[in-house]
Amino acid sequence: AMRSWGVLGGLAAALAAGVYVLWGPIAQRKRRRRGLVPGLLNLGNTCFMNSLLQGLSSCPSFIKWLEEFTAQYKTEQNQSAEHQYLSLTLLHLLRALSCQEVPEDDVLDASCLLEVLRIYRWQISSFEEQDAHELFHVLTSSLEDERDRQPRVTHLFDVHSLEQPEIIQKQITCRTRGSLPPVSSRWKSQHPFHGRLTSNMVCKHCEHQSPVRYDTFDSLSLSIPAAVWGRPLTLDHCLHHFISSESVKDVVCDNCTKIQAEGTLNGQSIENQRTTFVKQLKLGKLPQCLCIHLQRLSWSNQGTPLKRHEHVQFNEFLIMDIYKYHVPVHKPSQNDLNQKNSEETKPGTKDGIAVKPSDAEQTHGTKSLIMNGACSTSFLMSSGTFPLAAFPECSSPVYLYRLMAVVVHHGDMHSGHFVTYRRSPPSSKSALSVSNQWLWISDDTVRKASLQEVLSSSAYLLFYERVHSKVQHQHLELRAEE
Repeated sequence: AMRSWGVLGGLAAALAAGVYVLWGPIAQRKRRRRGLVPGLLNLGNTCFMNSLLQGLSSCPSFIKWLEEFTAQYKTEQNQSAEHQYLSLTLLHLLRALSCQEVPEDDVLDASCLLEVLRIYRWQISSFEEQDAHELFHVLTSSLEDERDRQPRVTHLFDVHSLEQPEIIQKQITCRTRGSLPPVSSRWKSQHPFHGRLTSNMVCKHCEHQSPVRYDTFDSLSLSIPAAVWGRPLTLDHCLHHFISSESVKDVVCDNCTKIQAEGTLNGQSIENQRTTFVKQLKLGKLPQCLCIHLQRLSWSNQGTPLKRHEHVQFNEFLIMDIYKYHVPVHKPSQNDLNQKNSEETKPGTKDGIAVKPSDAEQTHGTKSLIMNGACSTSFLMSSGTFPLAAFPECSSPVYLYRLMAVVVHHGDMHSGHFVTYRRSPPSSKSALSVSNQWLWISDDTVRKASLQEVLSSSAYLLFYERVHSKVQHQHLELRAEE
C-alpha cells in the first residue's frame, strides 16, 4: 500500500511539473487572463524610463506610426546585425507592453533602450536621478534625427516601394529633368506628438498685426498658476494661462513708422517708431497624440529648487477647439460697413433673409459656456463614451481628446519615484476600441485602478489621444487606401 501511495505521489509530482513547464506558473496565467500588462525591471533609478514607456505604450497611434516608420527596414538587404535603430527597439518594447507581442516573462528588461540611445550619443546613467519629461524629448528628437538620416533616393532593392506609382513617377522625373526626387512621403510624416504653435503680435497703437510666427512642439509644457483660496486648480487654468496675452514694450512697429513718414515733409529723417505690442500664443496644429507637461519645479527666494505639490484637476475627455488658431477674418473698411448696413434691413438678416451666425461667432458664443475640457466628469459615462447630447455647447467638438495615461512623480526635487496610470490594452483590435480598465504600474508591480483614482492623482505628464468620429475614421481609412 505504501509503495502504491509513493507511485501515485510521484505521478502527481510529474504531472504538476509538466503543467508548470507547458503553461507556466499560475500567477502568470492569472495575469494574462485578467488583462494586466508586463512590468519593467528597475535597473537602478530607471523608474523615469519605465513610467514613460508604459505611458507611450498606451497610445496606439504612436505604435502604429512606429510600425509604418520601420516598414522599410524589413526590405533592407545585408543589414548589419550590430547596427540598431531606436525606432525598432522602441517598437518592440511598446508592442510587448501593449500585449501585441506575447512576452516570455512577466517583467521586461528595457536596458536595450539605454544602449541604443548611447549609439545616438545620449549618455543616460541609470544610477542618477533622471526626468521622464526630458527622456520624452530625447526620444522624439532622436526619432526625428533617424528620419532625417534616411536616403533621399529609393533603394533599388526596395521592390515594394519601386512598384508604387508615385515612386515610379519620381524616378522618371529624376531621369528626364535631372533633379533628385523629394523625400518619400513616409519620411516626411512627423510623429503623432508633433504640433505647431502660433505667435501673434498686434500693435496697441495702430492695431497692425505682424506676420504670424510658427514654432514646433512635441509636448505642451504648462506652468501652474498661483492658487486662489477656495478655488481648485484645473487643467483649464493652466491652458488659459499658457495662451494668455502679454504686453511686449519697446518694439519697432513698421506700420507706425510708415504712418509717421507719410505725415512728414520730404527730406526729414524718420526714426523707427517703437510701441507696445500684445503677444499671444495659440495652437496652429494640434497633434494626434497630445503630451501635456505640468511644470512642478519652482524656485524659492533663496534660489533653491522646490516642487509644487498642488493637485491640478483634469478630466478623462479634453476639448481643445477654443485654443486652436484660426486665420483672422479681413477687417472691413468703413465703406464696406456702410454698404453692409444699407443692404441689411435688421440685425441677423441679410437681404431680408435670416442667416446663421458664422463659425467664429458660434465659437466665441460658446466660449463663455464651456472652457477647455471643463465638461464635468460626473457626466462621463462609465463605459468611457462622451455623452455629447448632454452638452449642446459641446455637440460637435473637432479637437476632442481622450486620456490614455498619467505619469506621477512622488517625492521632492532631489529624489523621488515615477509611477504610471494607464489604460489596459483593449480586447478588440478595432480602431475605435478603447479599454475602460485602468492600471497602476510601479516598475515591475502592476495592479488594477479605478478612473476616480486616476483623476485624483497629482499628474506630472498627461497623455491624451485625439478621438475621431466615425465619419472622420472613414475619411482617414479612405485616404490610407489611396
